[in-house]
Amino acid sequence: MSPSSAPPPLLIACALGIERLALRLGERGGAAGPVTVLRTGMGPGAAERSVVRALADPALAGAAVLATGFCAGLAPGMHPGDLVVAEETRDPRGSTPCVGTDLLVKELGRTVPGRTVHTGPLTGSDHVVRGQERSGLLATGAIAVDMESAATLLGAGRAGARPVAAVRVVVDAPEHELVRIGTVRGGISAFRVLRSILPAFFEWHRNVLLPRR
Repeated sequence: MSPSSAPPPLLIACALGIERLALRLGERGGAAGPVTVLRTGMGPGAAERSVVRALADPALAGAAVLATGFCAGLAPGMHPGDLVVAEETRDPRGSTPCVGTDLLVKELGRTVPGRTVHTGPLTGSDHVVRGQERSGLLATGAIAVDMESAATLLGAGRAGARPVAAVRVVVDAPEHELVRIGTVRGGISAFRVLRSILPAFFEWHRNVLLPRR
């Protein structure tokens, strides 16, 4: 395959070292093209800066971008280890529509059968959301919240047209708040799920690449 017809890379962005560890422990084979796992650091500012800087590298020209990691569920009945596939990401600057949501739901069902997959808007925050603040965000229609996905996809869009998506693993929920990731069963469950879902990301990458011109 010539360089001009080679599929664009896949950039998988996460914020935390523990999230990157989970992804690196997962199966790495099977992507349509080169795969980069980027640890952006916590918070929307760090996420956007890191993604914009990474996509300036010619090696990542045209890369598809997928934001992943842990999130807080907003809806009653959510449990640690549930999956959230964003239909769009939101923050105060606007919303970014995601590509291939149905495909991701289908592939996650194959990759981690038995896990509940929720779809809907994923909202951004600049701080950890707890208690009653969840109810206010749920009232906006969002089903989950994290600090980096919206900023990651906005940054990706700034760097040029490309497929973008966000898949998050619920680490705490209204009835299952945890104090620190990895110290309780919910955090461990979420880690194991994140470690297992790379094959679904690779299927997404193979199927939603932008047409080559």
